[in-house]
Formats: sequence, C-alpha cells, structure tokens
Amino acid sequence: MQDILVLHDEVAQAKSEHRAVVALESTLLAHGMPAHRRMEVAAQLNAAVRAEGAVPAVIAVVDGRIRVGLDDAALEQLCLAPTVHKTAERDLSFAVATGGHHATTVSSTMWVAHRAGIDVFATGGVGGVHRDAEETFDESQDLRALATHPVAVVSAGAKAILDLRRTVERLETLGVAVVGFGTPEFPAFYTRTSGIPLEHVVADVAALARVVHARLHTLRQGGILICNPVPAEHEMDDALLDAALGKVLADAKAHGIHGKALTPRLLAAMEQATGGESVRVNIALAENNARLGARLAVALCQLGAPR
Repeated sequence: MQDILVLHDEVAQAKSEHRAVVALESTLLAHGMPAHRRMEVAAQLNAAVRAEGAVPAVIAVVDGRIRVGLDDAALEQLCLAPTVHKTAERDLSFAVATGGHHATTVSSTMWVAHRAGIDVFATGGVGGVHRDAEETFDESQDLRALATHPVAVVSAGAKAILDLRRTVERLETLGVAVVGFGTPEFPAFYTRTSGIPLEHVVADVAALARVVHARLHTLRQGGILICNPVPAEHEMDDALLDAALGKVLADAKAHGIHGKALTPRLLAAMEQATGGESVRVNIALAENNARLGARLAVALCQLGAPR
C-alpha cells in the first residue's frame, strides 16, 4: 500500500509535525472547470488553504499511483492532459492497475484521505440522489462514502442539479451527520437556501471542531457533512438559476445521459446557459469551503486530534 499511496513531501512533513492538512479533490478541477481556468482555480484553492494556516493536498491518481498532494508538474498534467478519467471509489482499482491520469471524486477522495490520515476534505458540492431517481435509481457513490469513511467534508450542500430533498433524506437514512455552519437550511450549491431545514447548526469554528472531533475520534463513527453556503455576495440569481436548470435537465433527459457522466455534462451546460455565471459561483464557493476546511483542520490540531 505504501508503494501505491504516495504523500507529497510537504504533506508528509506536515503530518509528521502534527500540522493541519486539508484534502482537495481533483475532479473539481479536471471536470468541474473550463480547461483554461483549471490551473488558476487550483492555485486559488491551494492559496486559500495556506492563508488559513494549513497545507493543501490535492488528491489524484497519476500513472497508477495515488498521490496525496501534487507538485506543479503533476497538477499541470492533471489539469491539461487530453484524457483524465473521472474516478469514484469503485474505480480506484482500475485506475491503479491501468495507469494514466485519474481525477478523484468525493467518494474516492474520502477513501484516500482517510487512509492518508487526513480528517478534513474541502470540496464544492457533494453528489446525491438524482432527479427521477425513482425511475433510474441513480444515486451518487458519495452518499455511501459519507456514511462509511470518517472524514469531515466541507461543501456548499449538494449540487443544485440533484433532488436535494431526497438527498437529505438519504443522508439521514444512512446515518450521516449533517451540520450547518451558520445556516439553518441545507444549502443549494449556487444559492444559500433550499427550504430544507437542518437539525444541527454551529456558529463558530471552535464548536464545529468539537463536533467533528467527537464524531471522528471519540465515537469513531462515519463521515460528517459540513454545509457551508456560498457567500451571499456570490450566490446566483434565483430566476437565472431556475431557467438554466430547467433547460439543462431537459436536455440531459432527452439525450439519455446518466451515471457519472451526467454531472460534468450538466455543469458544462450550466456554464453555457448562465453565460459563465455558474462557473464564477462555483469558484467562489469552492474557495470559501477551502478556507473553512483549513480553519477547521487547524482547530482540530489544537484539540489534539490523534491523526
């Protein structure tokens, strides 16, 4: 396993010194951003984590090895290679066995983060129950990963292209702890509110760290989803969002797109339908989550988390 799971020198040193590390997924870069923005966004997210006193660790599979933290050359390969496979947890064995470049999703990033001893993972939005799931049975592997892997995931809720109410219900059924950071509602990714209430809310990072520490280390339970809404100044206009969602979801259904190919296709369609506004919001919320993730990781270190 040590030959397959490779920690970047900076990440390994931070862990040996019991300093804060934040995992970052690579699918957000390779499949969630336009090609010409990927390196810029990667730099922004890394800088946001560093600004709050933690070390960023972008996770990906490069040439058959699971990399925890990427140097500039590997990051450029990931962002600019003509073929980068979207790799969920179930796909990791194929990625390791076949080589090539593979971007990790929420589920695979959680698996790697836990095995690398990283408690906090910041992303944009998690996957969930797709619309029309009663017909397609299409649910993201992220839900099972959140229930299984003891990692704190900071996100702006679930992607708005999903059935958010059913997603929240599935999280409850699976026993996933969900907490709103300063919000009493489940965020809707591009917007701050969804009308879906949250039972548990914390107002500051110190309180959040105590909850996460209890979940991961005292009780040794599964993952915890931290809902951190997009900053108010960056959220999308409701009318623009509703119009764009209606169009892109109808197009996806007409073309029979489903499974893990659906989300990247819908995000690209959202960019076109909103004139780039969706990408601007996505970057803002991802950076906001990276900052909170770093602050949480630092606070956990101060509590003396064992990993």
